Amino acid sequence: MNGEANFSSMAPPTFDGESYQIWAVRMRIYLQALDLWEAVENEYEIAPLLDNTMVVQIKTHKERKTRKSKALACLFTAASSNIFTRIISLGSAKEVWDYLKTEYEGDKRIRGIQMLNLVREFELQRMKESETIKEYSDRLLNLANRIRLLSSAFNDSRIVEKILVTAPERFEATIITLENSKDLSKITLAELLSAFQAQEQRCVMRQGGAVKGALPAKHHDDGSSKNKNKNKNNQPTNKEGAAHNNKNKNKIGGFKGKYPPCKHCDKLGHAPFKCWKRPDTKCTKCNHLWHEAIICKNKTQ
Repeated sequence: MNGEANFSSMAPPTFDGESYQIWAVRMRIYLQALDLWEAVENEYEIAPLLDNTMVVQIKTHKERKTRKSKALACLFTAASSNIFTRIISLGSAKEVWDYLKTEYEGDKRIRGIQMLNLVREFELQRMKESETIKEYSDRLLNLANRIRLLSSAFNDSRIVEKILVTAPERFEATIITLENSKDLSKITLAELLSAFQAQEQRCVMRQGGAVKGALPAKHHDDGSSKNKNKNKNNQPTNKEGAAHNNKNKNKIGGFKGKYPPCKHCDKLGHAPFKCWKRPDTKCTKCNHLWHEAIICKNKTQ
């Protein structure tokens, strides 16, 4: 009894004019759980009580009358404000149910058009590269359930075929394995999703391992960059360093064209006053003129 009391305290599903088929299924199950669906499905009349009515008949009469009132109250409570203004004048639960069905579900022709549109949308679905198999299967199941609500048979085998045909190339190995080990015409949707999800998990694990393996190389590259920056920072930037660089360039010959041939040695790359073979130059090794000690050929001092 406590369970029934707790369930009856639950609010019925609200209907706001959208997704009537889904609401109708939920509302029917709700009324059946409260033993009120009979008052909605069948419009029965309650005969007036006679003078010699027994106590059992009085109790039955009261229960049938109360059941009709409760069913109507549930439907009124489930309707939103906009829907309630349309059904407020109706006197029984069956009248309310039939009105909503006619208004929002439509006749057989309209339901057929809706079903064809949903089937066409289902056939046009394709799995995206950035999409997981769970996201794709949920999208297909949503369309399939909406088709089933329109009283149309739609088996899971069609969903299995759709996934096998439209799966990206990354699932090709899994499909080949399933072809060699199972009969694809009898495989269930749960088995197929399990196989695809297992492959996705393996791919994620492999990608994680590849990233970890690349960390040492990245660390090595960072060290090289630091050394390069260090060497770069150690380069002289003042005037003395610039003069030193220019001197090295003169030695290499980068600026030989700036000086004419030396009048003392007829060579390029230096000014005459810097020539080692100047007449006024005296060697400190042999005490002779015309050269310096750095180019002296006398080995004895």
